[in-house]
Amino acid sequence: MLLDKILLQVPAAVSDTTAANKIKEATNAVTAQVDSLATKLNPDSIAALTPGKIVDKFKYLDLGSLVTSLSSQLISLGLRILAAILIFYVGKFIINKIYSVARAIMIRKDFDRSLTSFLLSFIKITLLFLLIITVIGVLGIETSSFIAIFASAGVAIGMALSGTLQNFAGGVLILMLKPYKVGDYIEFGELKGTVKEIQIFNTVINTYNNDRIVIPNGGLATSSLKNFSAETYHRVEWRVGISYGDDVDMARKVALDILAADPRIVHTDADVKESEQPEEEETEMPEEKPEAWWKRVFHWHRRRAEELRESHEARLAALVPKPSYSPTVNVESLDESQVTLIVRAWTEIVNYWNVLYDVNEQIYKQFPKHGIRFPFPQMDVHMKKES
Repeated sequence: MLLDKILLQVPAAVSDTTAANKIKEATNAVTAQVDSLATKLNPDSIAALTPGKIVDKFKYLDLGSLVTSLSSQLISLGLRILAAILIFYVGKFIINKIYSVARAIMIRKDFDRSLTSFLLSFIKITLLFLLIITVIGVLGIETSSFIAIFASAGVAIGMALSGTLQNFAGGVLILMLKPYKVGDYIEFGELKGTVKEIQIFNTVINTYNNDRIVIPNGGLATSSLKNFSAETYHRVEWRVGISYGDDVDMARKVALDILAADPRIVHTDADVKESEQPEEEETEMPEEKPEAWWKRVFHWHRRRAEELRESHEARLAALVPKPSYSPTVNVESLDESQVTLIVRAWTEIVNYWNVLYDVNEQIYKQFPKHGIRFPFPQMDVHMKKES
């Protein structure tokens, strides 16, 4: 021990041999007590740190076994690093392939550009995160702590940005389901306007006064809204009051004549069918070659699925009631001071406002020419004479 060497080097300082032996015995007793106490507290770690144990460890140390252990550990670490590098590059190659396939599918299906870029970025980031976690696990590092940290951070961020995430989810639903698109005229509550831009978190509309309104997507995705541009044709209504005693048939004839003189108004159902189904240019189609028998066998299920889909769509279309597009004039109500007529006609959505205002003006000009008066609120007052 170190104390023995010190005592042997200073024989002149200690002339009494008996005193030196007593000091040595006391030192050995203290060392034994420290070893015993360390073993009771933690026999695997603390006891190994005492002076006596350290000396014994180095006394019986085998250099060959130490070199063998270190070399095996280095080889194992090197193999893990090589495996992690191989997995990283193979995984990155697979991620790029998945990204390319998803991008091609979205382009083929004509996805919205904003939705396409967002989904592709989300897919790539998610797959890269999973690849990094896998590589860390291959290196022998515990991944549960990383996952727990990311999960807790995600929960905290989600709670702090709950409203923003709701608008984000609403934007994704709008871009996928497309209840409206850029250029449509919509009504949401008391807000009306033309959609100018669909963003991830908000939708921007412009009113007819050119006011810019920003609406969060969360409410648009979960609430009711009117899309006036979803259909090609829209019905226009006018409510006209005539005086009691006026000829209703004459008023109806004048109103129908006004509508018939306007070429923007649909007059019969045939007009709608012709405009909804434009004639295709006649082109000479090349003669189709007969399909090979093996293709007919293997593609039979596809043709059958297509036939079933077409028949299902035809049945659904037959269940939907078809409106009559002919103009009509009817008596809606008998009010206190007037007979209210309701005039209905169909026109394309692009002509809606012009037709509404022009027919209003023509009704005001033509009705008085045919003896039809526009009443106004009035009250009869009878004065009682006093005797």
